[in-house]
Amino acid sequence: MMAYFDSSCHCSSERRQNSILYSILKNDSQSAQLGNQPRTPRFALSMRACACGSKRKVSLRSPQTTCKAASAVLVKTLKFVKNVPCFRELPVDDQHMLVRSSWAPLLVLGMAQDRIDFETSETQEPSMLQRILTSGQDKQDSQSNNGGVALTDVQGIKMFLRKCWGLDISTKEYAYLKGAILFNPDVAGLQCQHYIQALQSEANQALNEYVKMIHRGDSARFAKLFLALSMLRSINANVVAGLFFKPVIGAVNMEELLLEMFYGK
Repeated sequence: MMAYFDSSCHCSSERRQNSILYSILKNDSQSAQLGNQPRTPRFALSMRACACGSKRKVSLRSPQTTCKAASAVLVKTLKFVKNVPCFRELPVDDQHMLVRSSWAPLLVLGMAQDRIDFETSETQEPSMLQRILTSGQDKQDSQSNNGGVALTDVQGIKMFLRKCWGLDISTKEYAYLKGAILFNPDVAGLQCQHYIQALQSEANQALNEYVKMIHRGDSARFAKLFLALSMLRSINANVVAGLFFKPVIGAVNMEELLLEMFYGK
C-alpha cells in the first residue's frame, strides 16, 4: 500500500513501500527484549460498581517503584518513536503535535506490553477540622501530598491492561497498534494530515493482515484489538501524568518534559 503524500508537507517524497511497518517492527522487536519478562498481574483495586466513582480518589501504593517503571517505559517509547523514519521526515510542528497527543496512550500501551501492573489505595479527603489545623504547615508538605486521581479513570486503565493481557498480544501486534496510535490524523493543525492518515491506515491494514495469517481460527481477534484501541484512546493524559509522575516529581509540565526527553531541549 502506497501512502498518499500531502503536497503541503516538507517530507521526502521518496519512500520505500511499508517503510514504517519495517521500522516499527524492527525497533519494537529490539526493545521488547529489554522489558518483556512476564509478571503475574495483581489486581488490588476493587472493580465493583460505584455511583460516586468519579468523586473517589485513589493513589499508588508504591509510587517510587511504579513511577520508576512508568518512566522507563516512557523513555523506551520516545526512543521507539524517534527511530521511525516516517516520523522523522514530518515537519517539526507535526512531530510536536503527534507526540503531545500520543505519549499517554503509547505509555499505557507500553506498560501493557511490559506487563507492568500497579496497586492503588483510596485517598482520604481531609476533614474541615484537619484543614483548619494544618493550614499553617509548610507549603512543601502540602505539595508533596498527592491528591490522587479519580477511581473511575484508574479503572479504565486497569480494564485496558487486563484486556491486553487477556488477548496475549504479540510483539508485532503491539507494533502495529503503536503505529495506529502515533499517526493520528485527527490532531488539529497538522500540515501533513493526509499523509499521516495514510500511515495510520497502513498500520491498521497490516495488523488486519497479520491477524488473519496468524490467528486464522479467531475471526473476531481484529475486532477485539480495535476495541482495545478505542479503550486506549479514551484514557486522559492528565490522569496518566497525575497517577504515574506527579507522586514523584510533582506537578510537572509534561509537554516541556517530553520536549526535553525527545529533542534534548
